[in-house]
Amino acid sequence: MNSNPNPTVKLRNLLMPWLDVLAITAWGILILKYWATGKLNLLIHPDYFWLAIAGGIALQIVGFLKAGQLLRRRRRDNVANPMHLNIFPPGWGSALLLTAAILGFIITPQVFASDKALQRGITVDSLGTTRVKPQAFRATVRPEERSLVDWVRTLNVYPEPDAYTGQKAKVQGFVIHPPDLGKEYIFLARFILTCCAADAYPAGLPVKLADPNNQYPADTWLEVEGQMITETLSGKRQLTIAASSVKTIPQPKNPYVY
Repeated sequence: MNSNPNPTVKLRNLLMPWLDVLAITAWGILILKYWATGKLNLLIHPDYFWLAIAGGIALQIVGFLKAGQLLRRRRRDNVANPMHLNIFPPGWGSALLLTAAILGFIITPQVFASDKALQRGITVDSLGTTRVKPQAFRATVRPEERSLVDWVRTLNVYPEPDAYTGQKAKVQGFVIHPPDLGKEYIFLARFILTCCAADAYPAGLPVKLADPNNQYPADTWLEVEGQMITETLSGKRQLTIAASSVKTIPQPKNPYVY
C-alpha cells in the first residue's frame, strides 16, 4: 500500500493554511489604507475610526502570529513527520475573504449620490419626515450660518415653514432631480451618517431657481445663497430656498454630515 500522499493533495495542504494568513493580513492593511488615504470617512462615522484602526492593527498582528505558527509547524513537521497532513485545511471562507480584500484594493469607495438618495426616499412629500435627530438642533446659530442639515434639524423642531420666511440662507449640497419637482426647482441634499455607510440617509431642501433655464446636472455640488420662502409642492407647503446666487463648487473633502 502506497503511503505517499497524492502530490496535489500535499500541495493543497501546504498552501491552503496560508490563505488565512493572507486574508487576515490583507484586511488589516486595507482598513489602514482607507484610513491613511482619507477614505475611511466614506464608510464609517469618525467616532468609530479608533475602532477600525485598532481592528486593522490587530488583524495584522494576528496575521503575523499565524504566519510564524505555520513556519514553526512546517519546520517541525519536516523533521519529525515529513508526511504530515492537515486534517482540517482552510476552505472557501478564507478564499472569499481574500478575494473581497483584493477587490477592496482595486475598487475605490464612492460617495453616495443622487441615484442612491432617490432609492432611499427623497420625495417632496417626505421632506418634513426625515430621520435627522432633533437634539442636534442649535437655536443660537444665525440663519445665514446654518448648514443645509441645520435647516432640516430646525424644521424637525418647529415644522411651520412660514416661521422662517425672509430668513437668509447660505448652504452647500449636491443636486437631486426628484420626478415630482418642476423644472424651476432643484433639490439640494447631503447624506448623513449615523454609524456607517449602510445607514446613510439623505436630507435637504428644495431650491427655487431665479432662472429656470439654468440647469444643474444631478450630483453637481452647489453653494446656494438666498432667502427662505414657503412653496406648495406636490400639494404640501414646504420650506424652500429662493436662490439669489448659485455657484458650482468642488465636492467637499468630507461630503457627509454626522
